[in-house]
Amino acid sequence: MSLRYDKDMIHRSNILGVGISVINMELALAQIGSWIDHDDRQYVCVTSAHPISVCQRDERLRCIINQAGMVTPDGMPLVWLSRLQGYRFIERVYGPDLLLAACERSLQMGWTHFFYGGGNGVADKVAERLIERYPGLKVVGMVTPPFRPLTQEENETIVAAINSASPDILWVGLGAPKQEYWMAEHLGMLDVPVMIGIGAAFDFHAGIKRQAPRWMQQIGLEWIYRLACEPRRLWRRYLVNIPLFIYLSFLQLFGLKRFPLNPDNKNVIMTGGK
Repeated sequence: MSLRYDKDMIHRSNILGVGISVINMELALAQIGSWIDHDDRQYVCVTSAHPISVCQRDERLRCIINQAGMVTPDGMPLVWLSRLQGYRFIERVYGPDLLLAACERSLQMGWTHFFYGGGNGVADKVAERLIERYPGLKVVGMVTPPFRPLTQEENETIVAAINSASPDILWVGLGAPKQEYWMAEHLGMLDVPVMIGIGAAFDFHAGIKRQAPRWMQQIGLEWIYRLACEPRRLWRRYLVNIPLFIYLSFLQLFGLKRFPLNPDNKNVIMTGGK
């Protein structure tokens, strides 16, 4: 008999009104496995400071993230702020690492995977590299959508392809917040137990972009590395949104401003936050 983890039982810290699941990698994998075993329909938001900053002006995105089955702490600032709220055992669950950990667990559990997103040929390259790294990994499909909005016919074709492949995990690499919108909109259309939005992990594992050194990730300086690599694309994210995140976090930490979680979201345990 498998142990069933219930998302209602996983506490969430309150980071600027966004509920971050108080988890580590093992608990994240256990939750994913439970959804697969019980054929649930859930999506996972791998969330860093950037989407939380966007949530301050995008109520729809905030609701989408708060309604996710799991919201992993993708950045170290979320881990540190959660620990200050009393959640000592929380650990970073970084999107690229979650993908590798799930693939490794799949060799035991037989989970199947579908990759949706990335640039031209990226999803195929990710699948190729992961199969090479984890012999026996079951990849049942890959789709790279056009960069423009899909037509209704294109969307129906993609939904049919995913449902026909019947994966256990659908990895969505469209970048935030596009992937969060897409997962929420397709939750009722797809016969998939788990969708996981992992953004740049596709490019990292396809070998298109380099990840920051692990030591920079561990001390919360990954953003400096990424900004240096892609200044034109990322300058606004890191030089506008991140200072906003730091400022608002200061206000929340010292009780100068309240950021209530969505009271209509019953998936979030509203403890530990201000």
